[in-house]
Amino acid sequence: SATGPGGTITADDVLAAANNSNEKRIPLRGVRRQMFRSMTASLAVPQATAFVEVDVTATVELVDTLKRRRDFTGLRISPLVVFAKAACLAIERIPEINSSYDAERDEIVLHNDVNLGIAAATPRGLLVPNIKAANQLNLLELTRAMNELVPLAKEGKVPPEAMANGTFSITNVGVFGVDGGTPIMNYGEAAIMCLGTILRKPWVVGTGENERIVPRSVCTVSLTFDHRLVDGEMGSKFLADVSTIMSDPALALLF
Repeated sequence: SATGPGGTITADDVLAAANNSNEKRIPLRGVRRQMFRSMTASLAVPQATAFVEVDVTATVELVDTLKRRRDFTGLRISPLVVFAKAACLAIERIPEINSSYDAERDEIVLHNDVNLGIAAATPRGLLVPNIKAANQLNLLELTRAMNELVPLAKEGKVPPEAMANGTFSITNVGVFGVDGGTPIMNYGEAAIMCLGTILRKPWVVGTGENERIVPRSVCTVSLTFDHRLVDGEMGSKFLADVSTIMSDPALALLF
């Protein structure tokens, strides 16, 4: 209220109102500050996003089978691991997905190793630790690596080397019940893949007179990419390859 002569507002009134504000101010520090700066820098890069709906029924069945195998005992395995392996295989055909731009030398750098970042929501903010040379790991090794890395991220115990030199990332918004998204790339990387929740949907299978509608497990997958390094054809072919593997994991043998 105004306490000055004739109902005028004084400086003390303004300060009192500010002190009684319902606002809460959170200083940007540590991980959250770094994420803030990284995302801001990333948006200076021309980005595009492509989407595909994938029938992942065979992948869900594969994961259920792997859970019963002795060598996967004690490990948390989900379709995310198969998506990660599929991405590594698809990158072999479209290496630009796993590239970066060297501004000093004005060159595109194609990385031999896929240092695979896995986005993890933590109490400290978003962290994207990466698994070094994930493309050289088999499915069991990749599962073990993810089982080790993600809990460390959530506990804030990720070693510094796991936070550096990522080349490609995956974020899984499906764990929050979200159908899909348009993720922002990690600054310095050429692409990030986003997985939505897996839903049971009616799906057309067969061809011609054998067409029929059946319930299938379906996931929306998106790819945000640096349009300077990855053109629309490359991004689309990458998503098509990932979709092929996730629809029929046995086809990974052809990659």
